[in-house]
Amino acid sequence: MGERKESDSRKLLRRLRDVLGMPDHGQDRLDRITHIIADSMGTEVCSIYLFRDPETLELCATEGLKKEAVHKTRMKLGEGLVGRVARLGQPVNTANAPAEKGFRFMPETGEEIYSSFLGVPIQRVGERLGVLVLQSKDARIYTEDDIDAIEVVAMVLAEMAELGAFGGDNGLALHRQPIMFRGTCGQEGAAEGHVWLHEPRVVVTNPVADDPLTEIDRIREAVGELRVSVDDLLAAESLDKEQKAVLEAYRMFAHSRGWLRRMEEDIQRGLSAEAAVEKEQSTARNRLEQVEDAYLRERLHDLDDLSNRLLRILTGQGRDTGAAMPEDPVLVARNIGPAELLDYGRRLKGVVLEEGSVGSHAAVVARALAIPMVIHAKGIITDALNGNAILVDGDQGIVHLRPEETISRSFRDKIAMQAEAQKRYASLRDLPALTTDGARVELLMNAGLMADLPSLVGSGAEGVGLFRTELQFLIRNKMPQRSELATLYARVMDAAKGRPVAFRTLDIGSDKVLPYMKPNDEPNPAMGWRAIRVGLDKPGVLRMQLQALLRASGGRDLHVMFPFISEFGEFKAARSHVLREIHREKSLGHTVPKDLKIGAMLETPSLAFAPDEFFRLADFISIGGNDLKQFFFAADRENERVRKRYDVLNVSFLELIDHIVRRCAPFGTKLSYCGEDAGRPIEALAFAAMGLRVLSMRPASIGPVKALLRVADLGAARAAMDAARERGEENVRGALMDYLAGLKL
Repeated sequence: MGERKESDSRKLLRRLRDVLGMPDHGQDRLDRITHIIADSMGTEVCSIYLFRDPETLELCATEGLKKEAVHKTRMKLGEGLVGRVARLGQPVNTANAPAEKGFRFMPETGEEIYSSFLGVPIQRVGERLGVLVLQSKDARIYTEDDIDAIEVVAMVLAEMAELGAFGGDNGLALHRQPIMFRGTCGQEGAAEGHVWLHEPRVVVTNPVADDPLTEIDRIREAVGELRVSVDDLLAAESLDKEQKAVLEAYRMFAHSRGWLRRMEEDIQRGLSAEAAVEKEQSTARNRLEQVEDAYLRERLHDLDDLSNRLLRILTGQGRDTGAAMPEDPVLVARNIGPAELLDYGRRLKGVVLEEGSVGSHAAVVARALAIPMVIHAKGIITDALNGNAILVDGDQGIVHLRPEETISRSFRDKIAMQAEAQKRYASLRDLPALTTDGARVELLMNAGLMADLPSLVGSGAEGVGLFRTELQFLIRNKMPQRSELATLYARVMDAAKGRPVAFRTLDIGSDKVLPYMKPNDEPNPAMGWRAIRVGLDKPGVLRMQLQALLRASGGRDLHVMFPFISEFGEFKAARSHVLREIHREKSLGHTVPKDLKIGAMLETPSLAFAPDEFFRLADFISIGGNDLKQFFFAADRENERVRKRYDVLNVSFLELIDHIVRRCAPFGTKLSYCGEDAGRPIEALAFAAMGLRVLSMRPASIGPVKALLRVADLGAARAAMDAARERGEENVRGALMDYLAGLKL
C-alpha cells in the first residue's frame, strides 16, 4: 500500500475517532459512522449489521439503503452474503452479488440496484459482533488495499463497541445484552452473583493513533520484551523434554517476523499498537479455527496467551487491575487448577469455565466446597466483564449473563425452593435411612479435602465412603513428604470422630496429571496408564502413601482401597504391598491400625467376573459408578454427545449390578455404590432395592436420598422393577416413577 493510501486510511480512522467525542446517541453515532465510511471509501452504500442474538444479525445503520429497513431487516447466521461473512469470519468480495450462491434479496432495503458487495466481519478476539458492508452500483471488485483498509475500520468499530460507543437506542451495546450459555454440569446447585474474571481482559481505550512511527517503536519494544521473557522461560533448568517442546512452539510464535510485520502494517494504516495486536489475534484465530489439524487448533492457546502478554506489556494492565472483588463473586475463567480454586475458597458463589471436565480436579474441588459449577460455557470469557450480574444453574449446566429481571425472579424462586427443601432435609439429619419395610441403608459421603469434613455432621453422613487422596498431590508443585501426608490423614480421621473413612490410594492419570510428573501422550488416557497401574509400576510412591496412612491411623481402624482394579492379580499385588508395610511398621516399633480393612474399587466390568478368591479376599468393594458406567456402555463421560444417552436404570446395567451383589453375598463382602448416580434419589432407591445397602455420594445429596428412602418399601420397589424387566422393558425408570406416584409423596 502506498503512502497516499496509508494517509487516507489514517484520515478515515481519525474521523471515526472524532465521532467518539461527539455527544451523539448510539443510533446517531452509528448513522454518522456509516456516512463517513461511505464518503471516505467512495462507495454508495455502507451498512453495519450487528448480532441481535448469537444466531441473528440485524441491520443497525446504513448510508445508501432505505432508512426504514434499519432495525427491521434481520437474517440468520449463514443466511445470505452477510450471514456468510458472519459465520466464516472472512471477507466476501464480489462484483455481482445477486449471482453469488446463497444471495438473499431483501426488497425492503432497496439494494436491488447495487451490484458489487464487500463484507468484512466486525470482530474482536474470537468475539464476532457483526458485519460491515460496502456496496456500489458499478460491478467492481474491491482491491486488496480496499479490503485491508476496511478490515482496519472494522477493527476500530469492534473496539468502539467494546467501549460502549453504540449504547443507546439501537439496543445492541456490547457487554450489555442478556445472554445465555449452555454448558455442562460440573457441580450441581444454583447461585446468583456478579462476575469475577480470573484473568481480566485488557481493555484497549485508544484504537486509533496519529503517529505510526511512535506506535511502531512501541510494538517493537514490547515484542522485544516479550521475546526475552519467553527465552528466559526456556532457559529454566527444571524443564523436561516435553515442556521444552511446548515452549519451543510458543517461542516460534513470539519470534515470528510475519507476526510483527502484519501488526506494523496495520499500524501504518492508522491503528494503535494495542489495536493492531488484537486485529492480528482475531485474524489468526479465525484461520486456526478453520483448520482440521487438532495440533494447530491447540496452538490457539499459545496465540491467545502471547497476545494477552503483549497487550499487558503495552497497556501496563496487569492481572491485578485494582478492581474490588464483589461480595457475591462468581468466578469466570477459561480453566483453573485446583490450587488456584482453593485459594479463592468458599468466598465464591459459583464457578463458570470455558473448558474443564466433569472429572477434573477443579471440579472435584468445587464439589468439595459445594460450589455450583458449569463447564464448557464456550464464549463466556469474551462476553463477561467484572461486575456483570450472573446466574449459575449447575443442575442444568446453564449460565445467564446479565439476565433480564423475569429470569432473575424465576431463578430466585428456584433457589428459595431449594433452601426450603434443605431445611426439610436438615430435620432428618440424625435419623437413619430406614425404609418402611425395615431395611437399613448406610449413607456415606465422598470427600477429598479437609474442607469437606464439616459436612460429615451437617449432612448426616455416617462416614466417608471415598476420600480422594490425589488432591494433596495435585495442588503442590512437588511430591508431598510422607510426614505431611501422615499429618493430613490423621487430621481427617480426627475430624471423622470415629466414623469410618475409606482412603482411596493415589488415582492419577486420565484427566488428573501431576504438575511434576512427566506427562504421557496417550490416545485414550481414561483407559491408559492410571490409578493402580501407576501405583504398581511406581511402587515407591505407593509404599510412601501406605506408610503415611498406617502412621496416621495411630492405632485406630483403617480402611484402604485401591482404584481401578481390573483383574484379581492387581488386587493381590496391591494388597501384598500393604501387608509388607504393616510388617515393616511393626518391626520399627510403630503403632499399627487396630483393625485394617483392604478393599478395591470395581470400575471395570472385567472385575465383576474375577475368581471367587477375589471376593473372599477383599474386605470391601466399592462400585465406582462413574467409570463403570462409561466402560459398560462404551460412552466417554467427557463426551456430551454420548454421556447422557445411557442410563444406570437400563436393565442391562442393573443385571451387572445384580451379578456383583450375588458374587459378594456368599463371602459376606461389604459392597457399596459410589458416584454421581448414588446421589440421585430414584437411582439410589433402585440400587438399594437391588441389595446395595451402602451408598456414597456428595454431602448435599444425602438429604434428598434419605428423604425418599424413608418413605419407600424396597420390596415393593424391587417388585416394580422386576415386573418391568419381565415385560421386556429396556429401562425401569418408568416403573419406579409409577410406584412412587402411588405413594402420593
